[in-house]
Amino acid sequence: MAGEHVLVLGGGGVAGIAWMTGLLAGLADARQDITGADVIIGTSAGANVAAQLGSGLGLDELFARQTEPALQAAEIPAEIDFGKLGAEMAEYMAGAPSLEEVLQRTGAYALAAQTVNEARRLAVIESRLPSHDWPSRPIRLMAVDCKTGVLRAFDSAAGVSLVDAVAASCAVPGVWPPVTIGGSRYMDGGVRSMDNADLATDASRVTVVSPFGLAAPLAGLMTLPDAVAGLRAGGAEVTVFEPDQASRDAMGANPLDPAARAPAAQAGRAQGRAGLTSA
Repeated sequence: MAGEHVLVLGGGGVAGIAWMTGLLAGLADARQDITGADVIIGTSAGANVAAQLGSGLGLDELFARQTEPALQAAEIPAEIDFGKLGAEMAEYMAGAPSLEEVLQRTGAYALAAQTVNEARRLAVIESRLPSHDWPSRPIRLMAVDCKTGVLRAFDSAAGVSLVDAVAASCAVPGVWPPVTIGGSRYMDGGVRSMDNADLATDASRVTVVSPFGLAAPLAGLMTLPDAVAGLRAGGAEVTVFEPDQASRDAMGANPLDPAARAPAAQAGRAQGRAGLTSA
């Protein structure tokens, strides 16, 4: 990725998908369009947005899919209690001797959790994506193997359906079922890092759009501040966009609430038009 502009899109639920879509549209309104980056790294909510950006629809059309009820995806309402989730995962991870073991134990938690079935969840992802074909532009969607704890970057060369790759990347442990791909089960790439911005190593320019921002409630094994520091130390120009207060208020306390989509998208677009950066 040397000399390239890498756009990093992080995790943040359906509210995060809406906010990122609105922010990108707002930046384009302000003649600061960043969606033409050479490579897009998407994690969880960011995997959805990365796939949507490559669907052939323009930003205004993607924005409408977040704000107009007739165009919105058929979501499954859910709640996420970060305190409860963190406590349950901590029980699995207690005494883990290595970072690899931490991810393996998180995978065990994901596999044991009672959730909706995999087919129902895949139907939601199908409804979110305007196209089920891999984009012609390079996108990398991050997910973690539940058994091995190994991070995998799915791309068009992986021989995996786009729907499966997106679903795997946003399979939040304890909330959504791990996704079966090639005999393995995959969970949300956010368990390793909510943004996985550190993977943009060697890029000359990195733009991070992070719904949870620099102080994510479940930061994973690589925090965004540490990733940004590492990228800058390597010589990259790094810009971070995180929600402003109006966007945080619009996104609400439950990032999985479908009702947050329209207000989050609208707040994101207003923020994008102002071109605000956090770091």
